[in-house]
Amino acid sequence: MNKTEINYSSVFSELSNPSEYTIEGNNNKIDVVKNNKYIYRNNIVKSPKIALLGCGYWGKNLARNLKKLDALKLVCDPAQVGREIAKEKVPGVTISCNFEDAIYSNDIDAVVIATPAESHFELAATALKAGKDVFVEKPMALNVKHGLEMQRLANEKGRILMVGHLLEYHSAVLRLRELIGGGELGNLNYIYSNRLNFGKIRTKENALWSFAPHDIAVILRLFNEMPYEASCVGGNYITSGVADITVSNLKFRSGRQAHIFVSWLNPYKEQKLVVIGEKKMAVFNDSEPKDKLVLYNNSIEYNKNQPVLLKNGYERVHFSEDEPLTNECEHFLDCIRTRKKPLTDTTSGINVLRILEACQESLMQDGKSTEILTVDSPEYPSTIQKKHSISET
Repeated sequence: MNKTEINYSSVFSELSNPSEYTIEGNNNKIDVVKNNKYIYRNNIVKSPKIALLGCGYWGKNLARNLKKLDALKLVCDPAQVGREIAKEKVPGVTISCNFEDAIYSNDIDAVVIATPAESHFELAATALKAGKDVFVEKPMALNVKHGLEMQRLANEKGRILMVGHLLEYHSAVLRLRELIGGGELGNLNYIYSNRLNFGKIRTKENALWSFAPHDIAVILRLFNEMPYEASCVGGNYITSGVADITVSNLKFRSGRQAHIFVSWLNPYKEQKLVVIGEKKMAVFNDSEPKDKLVLYNNSIEYNKNQPVLLKNGYERVHFSEDEPLTNECEHFLDCIRTRKKPLTDTTSGINVLRILEACQESLMQDGKSTEILTVDSPEYPSTIQKKHSISET
């Protein structure tokens, strides 16, 4: 994971008499020097103090990583089970049952929101208004309008607002982006992803909104393009009206296409992303214990206007084995320190919401192709959020 660049001017602004100091260092460390004596960075630039809102199924993993990074100062969860998890996972950290203890505390710089998704907008908006930087898990809100309001508040208050699209911080995905950017795969034609498992079954949130945001975010990043149309079909077999499986198709004006298959009613776990390029093809299989990223030297040439398939073996692609969630948390802390825009910023979160809403509308109409609305559309379909209750991150 590449560290973000340090904003040296922000360091000098912390010093009472900047002319007496010089700064040495790189993007991993700053040494502040006065009279040939080193003053460590943490004495000059405050280490962010983070409060975690929600310590349940996913929040406990955020708690573990934030404590490992020496940033977690407070965990708030109104549920007794969440507070018990916090006591077990992050002993020594202050625990509260009231979110307001974090949002309105002068000792907290930022909040990380890992609560049920229907609470994301209200909690994030309240925290932003209170002057806090915010990390909010996916989906950032239940509709685009709320996402836009969160973006407006962050800009107005000059706050960092980062969305938890975890897959974008996986070292394999970062390496894949490098390969694509370097032209290794040639022009990209098509991407498909499978995110399948036996569970975790939810009764108030369908598989589309639960599983697909990660893959949508990565597809948008790799294509660097928004689709103009989506279609989605699915089926519900456990809870009436809650889709257990969905297949979504995205069409792009460049001629590219993508499809996303998600299910929590599958006999085995599979997390696979396949990228088809003109020169090579890449497979990222996060379910594999090793060789997660493989590059196939498969391409097509034409002989007398006839396509000829060329297979030239494959190569394993090496990348750092950092935990993606650690990378994501480190990125948030770096953004707080440097005021740099997050990789998964509000624009990223809103674009994912635009696609989710279009897919949901198509799902409700038995797969009818649906236009992906622009953010300045006067009205988003008001029925969408009523038909897919989302209760958990």
